[in-house]
Amino acid sequence: MGGYMRHRKVGKKLNRSAEHRKALYRNLMISLIEHRRIQTTLVKAKAVQPEIEKLLSLAREDTPHTRRMALSKLASKKAMRQLFTFAPQSYAMRNGGYTRITKLGPRQGDAAEMALIELL
Repeated sequence: MGGYMRHRKVGKKLNRSAEHRKALYRNLMISLIEHRRIQTTLVKAKAVQPEIEKLLSLAREDTPHTRRMALSKLASKKAMRQLFTFAPQSYAMRNGGYTRITKLGPRQGDAAEMALIELL
């Protein structure tokens, strides 16, 4: 099947349909906002990092419009409220780089590379 080149293809497919991938990102972002740090596979952490960074940049400014935009990405009012309580003051002076990924080594069972993604 190979033979073609991935030039200008952004993001990983993660062996899922578009709907499944969108739901996965949403659930990872909600968990990350609620718990501030989550353990997941390295590939999933790297895939969700740009999404959560965009959301945190959006949440730096608390307006009804930005709240609606965040809610459309999250689909959890609780997580959205939580995001807008800590993001404006925590990240006001920071221009990006709101998350950190730390590698944890292989997972027992299938040896998938695990990582910790956390909000700074």
